[in-house]
Amino acid sequence: MLVRILTGLVLLAAFLAALLLLDRAWFSVLVGAVLALGANEWARLTGWRGRTTIAYAAACLLVWYAFLQLPATTESVLLGALLFWVGAVPYWLARGWRASPPALAALAGLAVLVPAGVAMAVLPRGDLLMLLGLVWIADSAAYFAGRAFGRRKLAPAISPGKTWEGVAGAMVSCLAYAIICAMAIPSLHAQIQGAVWVPYLVGAGFLCAVSVLGDLFESAVKRQAGAKDSGALLPGHGGVLDRIDAIAAALPIGALLLRQLQAG
Repeated sequence: MLVRILTGLVLLAAFLAALLLLDRAWFSVLVGAVLALGANEWARLTGWRGRTTIAYAAACLLVWYAFLQLPATTESVLLGALLFWVGAVPYWLARGWRASPPALAALAGLAVLVPAGVAMAVLPRGDLLMLLGLVWIADSAAYFAGRAFGRRKLAPAISPGKTWEGVAGAMVSCLAYAIICAMAIPSLHAQIQGAVWVPYLVGAGFLCAVSVLGDLFESAVKRQAGAKDSGALLPGHGGVLDRIDAIAAALPIGALLLRQLQAG
């Protein structure tokens, strides 16, 4: 547990330093590196080995970079992520994820990683930090509420440790966080007035639920691969995918919702 906490603190400090100190171009390089590492782990979880994993990571990077060079496609990429996480992923979780045929596994990995990478690279820093904060709070609240009150299993065949009580704790915490953000951030406070509070809080709750889906989906992929972690790069945490599973699900959808809010 101590190793896990120390690693988490180091990762958080490094990320915040990069977010605050790097310009947009260098921050995008960092995002690309994380995406490539995650893609390599995804390829290994789906049964690929050797040069195939490197080729897959390179392909993910090329697709991500191509979308970044075409800003007009950003909305479509984010919308595609929404359809993937609310359509394909619940279906796979209900029926049982299978990493075959290989083309399906490859496309699923692209759908998990590329939109999240696009969102992270294009979001304003304040918006990015706000959305990441929601995911981190959801994850922490689910863990502590589950340990304290957990009785009913959420998906015992996929992730036996997760409970409905943990999800409830995450949901309450996310709604409280969303309210605090709306009251404390002037630009957001100016937009969240009157009846707008209803869709705003519904959106925050929806992002919390999607972050849980992201966690469950990666757990299903690991279980089918017979792996406890996606990798061993991060002491106490496992691999890159183990750290970004919920983020990969919630971030592109959060970016899409923020765009709709700001456009309105």
